[in-house]
Amino acid sequence: AITKDLGLDKPKWQQFIWYINDLSPLSFYKKESKKVELAGGVNLIKAGNTVVKIKWPYLRTSFRTKQAVSGMIVSAFAGTLVLAFSAIILALLIGVPLGVLAARRQNSWLDNTLVGISTIGISMPSFFSAMLIAWLFGFVWKQYTGLSMTGSLWEIDALGEGRSLAWKNLILPTIALGIRPLAVFVQLTRNTMVDVLQMDYVRTARAKGLKERSVIWKHAFPNAMNPLITSVGGWFSSLLAGAFFTEYIFNWKGLGKVTIEALQQSDLPVIMGTVLFTACLFFVVNILTEILYFWIDPRLRYE
Repeated sequence: AITKDLGLDKPKWQQFIWYINDLSPLSFYKKESKKVELAGGVNLIKAGNTVVKIKWPYLRTSFRTKQAVSGMIVSAFAGTLVLAFSAIILALLIGVPLGVLAARRQNSWLDNTLVGISTIGISMPSFFSAMLIAWLFGFVWKQYTGLSMTGSLWEIDALGEGRSLAWKNLILPTIALGIRPLAVFVQLTRNTMVDVLQMDYVRTARAKGLKERSVIWKHAFPNAMNPLITSVGGWFSSLLAGAFFTEYIFNWKGLGKVTIEALQQSDLPVIMGTVLFTACLFFVVNILTEILYFWIDPRLRYE
């Protein structure tokens, strides 16, 4: 009875068509179907036994909790967005200055050290770095750091009557998630700046007697930003979609944790909903990156 109610007794091609119908803004349902109410929206046409609706994409309900998948995604996405944004900001604030420093000291011991460490950071799997950081700073050195191995952005009090922001719970997962993009930004900034610093206009700026700081940050760095912007956009998308292991290890309430729990429990609507939402995120972030790239680089506007 449950299998029939969920439509899992139908052929795969029919299940696929029904799912596309649920996602479509213009959908067709039978009057007696529960989805007429669950999908929301506005009834456009009622013809015989068929109802035509205009609505937002309907991601169905969870097999396990019976909650709307769209509501579960919205409530979990805030945690993922905060975590991804914090990680990308951390990576930029540390990675870019280190990359510039390595470029200025090209082929020195400092340059070689930074490149070597960043190579290790790029090679380190996110789940390994998350487990290592959680164990060291959240367990072994907890008496010094005061940080916990697990926790979310919001903490519920003992009586369950209220909640409060727990920013300290953001520190360890942010570091774990930000290691790889930080390492990438170090090498990308370093390699781009090495090329830019050899340009004629940089030599001219130095010949005019400008301070080295002005030459680096006002003349060289703005012309080295384009590859960095592209990389930031790609990494931000990856962090939004790829925080699964980090969220699960730190018990951080986000899309990744929701998806892994759904996979463990074979909750198909939640799995399909989160995967579809993540794919849309990649598309939106890439479009915004292209717009930002066009706005920052005046050469593209004149072509």
